[in-house]
Parts: sequence; structure tokens; C-alpha cells
Amino acid sequence: MFENKKIFILGMARSGYEAAKVLAKRGNTITLNDMSIDQDLDKVKELESLGVSVILGSHPDDILTPDFDYLIKNPGIRNDHKYVLYANKHHIPVINEIEMAYHLLPKNVKIVGITGSNGKTTTTTLIYEVLKNGSNNVHLTGNVGLPLSGFIDKIKEGDTIVIEIAGHHLANFIDFKTDISVLTNLLPVHLDFHGSYENYINIKKRIFNFHTPKELAIINCGNEDCLKITKDIKSTKMYFSSSIKNGDAYLEDGYICYQGNKIINTKDIILKGNHNYENMMCALIVGIYMGIDIEKIKYTLTNFKGVEHRIEFVRRLNEREFYNDSKSTNNKATQIAVSSFNRPIMLILGGLDRGQSFDELKDYMGNVKQIFCYGETKYKIESFAKENNIAVTVLNNLEEATKLAYSLSEEGDIILLSPACASWDQYKCFEDRGDEFKKIVNNFE
Repeated sequence: MFENKKIFILGMARSGYEAAKVLAKRGNTITLNDMSIDQDLDKVKELESLGVSVILGSHPDDILTPDFDYLIKNPGIRNDHKYVLYANKHHIPVINEIEMAYHLLPKNVKIVGITGSNGKTTTTTLIYEVLKNGSNNVHLTGNVGLPLSGFIDKIKEGDTIVIEIAGHHLANFIDFKTDISVLTNLLPVHLDFHGSYENYINIKKRIFNFHTPKELAIINCGNEDCLKITKDIKSTKMYFSSSIKNGDAYLEDGYICYQGNKIINTKDIILKGNHNYENMMCALIVGIYMGIDIEKIKYTLTNFKGVEHRIEFVRRLNEREFYNDSKSTNNKATQIAVSSFNRPIMLILGGLDRGQSFDELKDYMGNVKQIFCYGETKYKIESFAKENNIAVTVLNNLEEATKLAYSLSEEGDIILLSPACASWDQYKCFEDRGDEFKKIVNNFE
């Protein structure tokens, strides 16, 4: 399917780079285009040595022509991009790297796909750790880890793939199908990309595409929209929730329970919070369904310390604690972060302006002593803070915000980066933002 074709790759990043490498080895003629010239030169030279035509710094009008067989789009690029519109007009299939790699997988590979508005990365990682402790033939990919294309030559028949799938990916799936699909929750986020909440949740529903009763759907029954969009799917359904007890996995008397049995005492879990218990419920269901020993599952879940950039403990200094929650790119994620602490919080907010309001944070600010805001949204955040009588300081960048938050903090305070915004106004990705925060904090004396 992807041999001796003419393929246009829109956007480099990790997925475009890995896709180009895989396709170049299969006799395809490839053009890779990215608006940014700020790329890893070694990777550019590597692709060019494989025969890939790499065009950086602009989107010329004449490089995409009707004779291309596929356009492989970086998931962060909108479907109204001029090349995508051109491809649609000329009936060139528009897909993404995951869809392409899916067609190159060996037979009998089991795919566990995780999507939702929040909790995807933690849930994906938990499921991977649970399955890895029961089998050596498990691969972690998608939004977390290496793109699927990067594993193609390593994946063998019978292996299991655990893949985090964002709505940005689902928007350009055609044939991709999972064996197990997990829907963590649904909230009105990323509407700037998807256009409307209705469109967003319908795109999320694609995680269940082509399911029959042979495939498993794991659904948050405490989320009305999750229940609404999964009413008519044909999957075998299993449910979880921390707020109600009529699912397969639930909370009761301080325990994570499964179908009437108390499995894990939450006192024994390192990673606290109901949202994390829900993530663990998903991993518990998948592990049991795939035959992993229950004691191995319990050990994995109780000892899991969290995911980098997601309420990640950085260090303790002068009786202050620093936490990196750079992956919080929306209000709901920040609500979860600030709710995880019962001590005073010096909160760092800000980033890309997607037209969002911060009013949804209002009821979660009880422990927040002061807000330090920067980036495109800094004046919106300042207005929000003043309207709610929260001390606020506007800064130019993350370094200024972090240093001032520390200098004004007191013993016992939590200094928390939980931006509630995407990072793209000042960073390539939320990982870069989190890494800078940790570097700044670790340089404090």
C-alpha cells in the first residue's frame, strides 16, 4: 500500500521525521515540507541522504500537485490548511503518521488505544506498565513516546501496542482500528482546532471505529457525554468511575474495586487523587481482560509514581515543593492539579491564547495565594485574578514567573506550574516548557 508511491508529508516534528524514514526505505518518492526552518540539521541531512526532498521555511504553492498518492499530515496542522484543502479537491487521501504505520503492522498485533480530554498520558502509561509486567512484547507509542512509525521494524506478530491517541489524530483516521479502546472523559477542549464541541466528541467517537462485540470499549460511566456517544457502538462495553458505583471498576470504602471485589486500598497508592484512581481503573480492567496476574497489576498500580510533566514532583527546597504540570493545557487539567494539594499554592499560568476563558478555574482557587502569569494569555489571566480577588503578577516569560514565585513564597508553599494553556506561543511543545521549568528550579540554591 505504501510502496513506490508519491507521498507528501506536511510537517516534520517527530511524526513526520519517523514517517519519512519508514517510507523512504520502501521505494517511495517523498517530499517533506515544514514552515519552520528551526529543525534538527542532522535529521534533515539523514532524510536527504535517504532521497527525501526536504523543503523548509515556507509552503510554496507549486510543490503539491495532483499526482501525489497521499498527503500525510502532522496531527497539529488544521484540516483547513491550504495543502489539505488542495488534496481534498484533487482526491488525494489525507491521513496521518499513525494511519500510515497501521497499514505496515504485522498480522495479529493487538492494539490498545486510549483517548479522552484529560488523563490520556497517565492512563496510557499505566496500561503499558501493567501489560509490560506481564509480557515482554509490549510497545508504548502515540502522543507519549516514539511515534508508531518508529517501532515498525521492531514490532513482531503477536505483539501488543499501547497507543495514546488525540483527537488531532482521530480527525484523519480512515482504516485504523483498535482491539481495546479506552475513553477517559469528554470535556469542551481544543475547540479552536475542532470547531465545535459536537464535532470534537464525534471525532473522539472514532476510537471505536469498526468495533464489533469482539472488541472491548472501556468507558467512563460518570461522564454523560461518554455515555451519550457510545450508546450505539457495537463493542463489548465495560465501565469505570470514581463517582458512581454501577460500573465494572469503582471506588468504595477507600478501595478501588472490580466487579464486587476490593482490589487496591487507596492508602497504598503513591499517586493520589480520584482522577488518578480512574486512570488506574482503566489499567486494571485492561490488565484483567488480557490475563495479567492480579498481584502483578496491584504491584504496578500501587508503586506508580506518575508521568513526567503531569503534576511531577521536581524538588523540595527551603521547605517549599515544586511541581511541574506543563501538560495541563486546559482549564480542566489545571482544576485537577490545584485540587491535588491542600497547602498554599503559588500558581504559574499562561501560554497560547486559543480564545479561552479562565472562569472555569474560579471555584478551584481556594488554596491559591498568588498567580504568576505570562505568555499570550497573561492579561486575560490578570483580569480573571483581579475579578476574583486573587493576587496576581504579570511577567514576560516562564523564567521570570518561576523566580518571582519562589522569591515570594513561604515555608510550606507549593510552587506549581500548571499553565491551563498550550505552550506554542513560546515553545515547540509542552515538554520543552516543562523541561525549562525543571531546569530553572534545579538551579535554585
